[in-house]
Amino acid sequence: MKPIFFTLVANCLLTFNAVFAQTTTAPVKTQWAFPPFVRADAVNPVISPDTSTRFLDPMSNQLVSWEGNYTFNPAAAVLNNRVVVLYRAEDLTGDRIGTRTSRIGYAESADGIHFRREQKPVLYPGNDAQRPYEWPGGCEDPRVAVTEEGTYVMLYTQWNRQVPRLGAATSRDLRKWQKTGPVFAKAYVGKFLNIPSKSASILTALKNGRQVIKKINGLYWMYWGEHHVYAATSVNLTDWTPLVDEKGNLRELASPRKGYFDSDLTECGPPAVYTDKGIVLLYNGKNATGDKGDHRYAAGAYCAGQFLFDKHDPAKMITRLDTPFLYPQQPYEKSGQYKDGTVFIEGMVYFKHQWFLYYGCADSRVSVAVYDPK
Repeated sequence: MKPIFFTLVANCLLTFNAVFAQTTTAPVKTQWAFPPFVRADAVNPVISPDTSTRFLDPMSNQLVSWEGNYTFNPAAAVLNNRVVVLYRAEDLTGDRIGTRTSRIGYAESADGIHFRREQKPVLYPGNDAQRPYEWPGGCEDPRVAVTEEGTYVMLYTQWNRQVPRLGAATSRDLRKWQKTGPVFAKAYVGKFLNIPSKSASILTALKNGRQVIKKINGLYWMYWGEHHVYAATSVNLTDWTPLVDEKGNLRELASPRKGYFDSDLTECGPPAVYTDKGIVLLYNGKNATGDKGDHRYAAGAYCAGQFLFDKHDPAKMITRLDTPFLYPQQPYEKSGQYKDGTVFIEGMVYFKHQWFLYYGCADSRVSVAVYDPK
């Protein structure tokens, strides 16, 4: 490790208060990737299941304990100088992951660490045009980004327990959402409407101290995908056109690697960030079992990595980290619904001159780690 990184970590520990005094993420030895984040161990997890809240479900017309089972896989955004975390909540129906109904909850914080939660979900299956795509599985795994003008765009998984599809919704206040439906419904005459699609990371950039959605050559970009990394472009942020190869198949930009922490999956994480070095895409790598996986990490564990894409050609992957910058270490990251260990990153915001990274722990709770550029 170069001396500069010892200095960086030392400075981070000195400038954070006591909640950041325990563990950092893995060191990063590049000039392009985000350096280590510091876990807020004294308060993590920051969001956990709550069996006391009830919601009148419009589908069953019954009160349900909508966040009583698990709360995890969060998006994050900044509004009115507060951090808002939009987290996936599973109700008390079903007996395992994928068999319950998920809804999106709302929590806000003045410091990015201590949260006040709303009593009702803000996005959920209803008797609307999206019912065929969202019921009975629900609304899952959101990512959120905002335009310069203040329109928030959520890309989330619509799950009807048959095919997972990327859906979009927009909002001005992060509470009232307008669903616009599956993002690939119109592209190529609906060719990709009924394929499994998940995990969409819209391209953003820092502008005047705000993280906002960015265009390249007049188009919005997003990275998406669970097994491979794909890309898509848009002119309106709700209808997206996937990149395809000369045969009309989805163009694979990055894939799992044998013997590495991402040997089974390379699943896109929070909104990608445009930098002077290139586009940094944080992602979730799942470690394979047996000889295919990386034996330094548990088989089946989800760890967090980083890609670098060309800032002039967002479809061109330049390099990636060979080791994860965040991997399951703490008890709250290795206990719950997914005991192989999970740090599943989905929300990252620039807030008060620091980067706050929100992630799901073992598909059960939400935690935070922070990187201070100072």
